[in-house]
Parts: sequence; C-alpha cells; structure tokens
Amino acid sequence: MITFLICLVLLVVAYFTYGKYLEKVCQIDEKANVPSKLLFDGVDYVPMPKWRVFLIQLLNIAGIGPIFGAILGACFGPVAFLWITFGGILMGAMHDYISGVMLVRNNGLSIPEMVGNYMGNGMRQFMRVFSVILLVLVGVVFLCSPAQILSEITEDSAWMTYGTWLGVIICYYFIATLLPVDKLIGQLYPLFGAALIFMALGLLGVILFGDLNVPELTTIQNMQANPSKLPIVPCLFITIACGAISGFHATQSPLMARCVNNEKECRPVFFGAMISESIIALIWAAVSMAFFADKGGLTAALAEHGNSAAWVVDTISKSTLGIIGGILAILGVVAAPITSGDTAFRSARLIIADIFKINQRKKLNRLYISVPLFAIGLILAFVDFGIVWRYFSWTNQALATVVLWCIVIYLHSKNRNYWVALLPAIFMTFICCSFVFVHDQFLGMGVCTLAYIYGGLATLAITLYVWYRLRKKRINKL
Repeated sequence: MITFLICLVLLVVAYFTYGKYLEKVCQIDEKANVPSKLLFDGVDYVPMPKWRVFLIQLLNIAGIGPIFGAILGACFGPVAFLWITFGGILMGAMHDYISGVMLVRNNGLSIPEMVGNYMGNGMRQFMRVFSVILLVLVGVVFLCSPAQILSEITEDSAWMTYGTWLGVIICYYFIATLLPVDKLIGQLYPLFGAALIFMALGLLGVILFGDLNVPELTTIQNMQANPSKLPIVPCLFITIACGAISGFHATQSPLMARCVNNEKECRPVFFGAMISESIIALIWAAVSMAFFADKGGLTAALAEHGNSAAWVVDTISKSTLGIIGGILAILGVVAAPITSGDTAFRSARLIIADIFKINQRKKLNRLYISVPLFAIGLILAFVDFGIVWRYFSWTNQALATVVLWCIVIYLHSKNRNYWVALLPAIFMTFICCSFVFVHDQFLGMGVCTLAYIYGGLATLAITLYVWYRLRKKRINKL
C-alpha cells in the first residue's frame, strides 16, 4: 500500500509543481489569440467552458486505455507502478502538455501538419500516413471490443449479433462525425468522462478502506508467467501506453486545442487530463493485483478467461461496487471505447481534410471523407483482434516518440529547456526500436541481448541525426 500511496501523491503533486514549471518553459501568454476565437466555424472551432473541455479531453485520450493497459501491465507486478507514475509525469504529461500548447499556437492543426511545421515536409508526409493508420487502428480496436461485449450480453437474441452491433456503432459514428463538436460530443461526453472518474474514485475507496492488500515494490521482478518472452524492457512500456505516454493523445489534442479559451487553460486540459489518466491507471493496476492475489494471481486469472481485460473490469466492479459498479463497468467497457473510437475517426477525418484543404462546414464534405474511413474500419473489424491490437500498441508508442522529437526541436528553436523532452525522446526511441527486435511477432529474433544492442544502435543513429540537424540550424542562424 505504501508504494501505491507514494505514487498517487507524486502524481497529484506533479500537477502543481512540474506542470507549473512547464508553463514557464512554454512562456504561457493568457492574452494570446487562440484558434477557437480566430477561426470559429461552429463545427470544429468552438470555444467551450474549461471544465467541459477537460472532461472531453480526458475521455478522448482515456476510453478503456488506462484500464485495459493497466490491467495487462499489472501482470508484470508492482514495477508497473513506477512506469505509470514517472512515465505519466516526465513523459506523458509533458508530451501532452507541450504538444497541446504547440497545437494551440499552430491554429489547432492536426498533428501531422504541426509536426511538419517543425520537422520538415518529408516528416509531414510520413506523419500524415502514419497518423491516419494509427487512428483507423484505434477506431477498429474501439469498435470491436464493445461490439463483442454487447454481442455476449445479447447472445440469446438471434438478431443482436456481433455484426449487428458493429452496424449500430458505425451508424452512431456517422451521426457523431456529422454534428458540430459542441453538440453530441460537447453535451454527452463530459458525462462519460465523469463516470470514468467516479469509477476510479470508487475503487480508490475500496483500496483505502477495504480489505484488499496492494503489493509493495520490494524488488524489480517480472511476474509474467513467461518472463523471457515478455521482458519488462521493452514490453511493459509498450503494454501500458495510455496511463504513461501515448501517441494517440497527440492525435486527439487538436480537437480540444480548437476549443480552449486561452493558453492558460492548457495546463488543466492537457497536463491535467494526462495526470488524471495516470491516476486512473495506477488505481486499476493496484486493484487488479490485489483483487486476484488470493486467486492464483492476476496472470492466472486472465489466462483462464482468454486474457480478457473486459472480464477483469466487470468482475472487479461488480464485486467491489455492487450494482453501481456494474453500471459503471458497462460504461467503462462499452461506452468509453465507443466514444474514443468516434473521436479517433473524427481526428482521421480532420487530418485528411487538412491534407487536401477540404472545408468541413458542409456535411457532404464530411461524408466524402468519413464513408471510406468507416468502410476500411468495418473490414478490419473482422480481422483477428490480436493482430490489430499488437500493431496498434507499437504504432501508438512510435507516434509518441516522433512527437517527443518534435517537442525537442520546438523547444530548441525557442532557446528553452529542451532536455525535458530530449531524455524522454531518447528513452522511447530505444523502447520502440528494441521492441521491433525482441518481439517474436515482428522479426522473430526473441533474443533480448541482441535486441537491446540493435535497439541501442538504432537509437544512437536517430539521436545523432537529430542533433546534427539541430546544430546545423543553429550554425545557419549565426
């Protein structure tokens, strides 16, 4: 319990300390113009109250990410607490906050366009393709999981099958993408965001005042059933993305960067939402380890139920929170992923609209882009879910790494403290590169030592290249 409480306090304190420091690094100007006022269009550029923007941002970046990822990451043991805490503060919150500020200062552009402004046209073209691929994968992941759960709930019905629920959810996506952001999303999503917070607070009460025994971090030991196949480095850092650091967040931030009222709101909206997500992940990791401690352990319980994190959510919520927990569990594993999938497809639409300069005021223009995206998503929904999730996870962290390097370049160009982003960028580059070599689903090497060597060499090459470009720009300025 002590380890958990220390990590919880560190996350809360970081908002008031490290968040304040990053405001100084970014030189926040409360009086500066913001996109919601400069480019108001009544569809995507719409000023909204800070509390509403925060809750929408939290739901957009969270969904089931900090729940499912934390549950699967908890299988590594209490070491997961460290990654959620320090990753969430030094990497995730910094990544979300500074990239959020950059987006506000770049008229709320989609992330590929903003990255292209600082890293060049070649990276812009790469990020356009890469981001759309990630967003479609996210949309598919958050389309399949609720459809599967709903089909299991209605298994006695001959009509409400997996395919039927896919159709229902896709129809909802159509409606949501056609409406202005302050209508369905602005009105309904804050309620789901609040439900996500209430569920976490309820479980926090169970941890603090119940009879669960949260394990302490006494040693860095891998608790996986097969540690050699899933080494902590790099697998833990890929498994727990949302809750620590996630590239998906950078694709969602433009939605709310177009709705904030001033730059001062960036800390509660972007830094605050990420810290909140880390707290949610920390709570779920702790309760998952403690709840199954007397039942053979979390790993064994998951193995008996097809590694279904949704089953863990349902079991823990109903057992600890009763009827209310059951309702919140449904919201968590059904409504939350649907809303995240919706905003993923919406972000993909905005990226494509930015690429081809397609005005989004007209509903027909939105349909031209949305229909092909939904068609691709529907096709991928019938591909093996494990394959989709695997490539989504790695692509997610790879995108976060690119954004971290973009932040380094931005801060360097403004003569600010770029070390706050440089060290996380180097670390995440190593994680993503080594995972390519260590994971047997990619190149089939499965030899950690070689994977670390190759990952380290790749990281060194990328770091030296970026450093060379930065030095070259500085010399040219002189």
